[in-house]
Amino acid sequence: MEIKFCQSCGMPLTNEIFGTNADGTPNEDYCIYCYKDGKFVQDMTMEQMINYCAQFTDEINKNSEQNLTVEQTKEQMRQFFPHLKRWKN
Repeated sequence: MEIKFCQSCGMPLTNEIFGTNADGTPNEDYCIYCYKDGKFVQDMTMEQMINYCAQFTDEINKNSEQNLTVEQTKEQMRQFFPHLKRWKN
């Protein structure tokens, strides 16, 4: 089974954390933390999103069995995020 990722923050998506469209239906592209009621929860740049997500480095390491520093996590996100729907040019 292919893992889906939030197209804004890169978090792995499950049915329980799908964002919601304006009509209340699940949005399978974004998580509830990024997208609610048909719009993004916060207006931010990609770099601001990376800085925000990097604060969860310890949790990311625990879930992925890695041992990255905050700076290494940010660098990985800088490589990954431009491929996400929200940040593509």
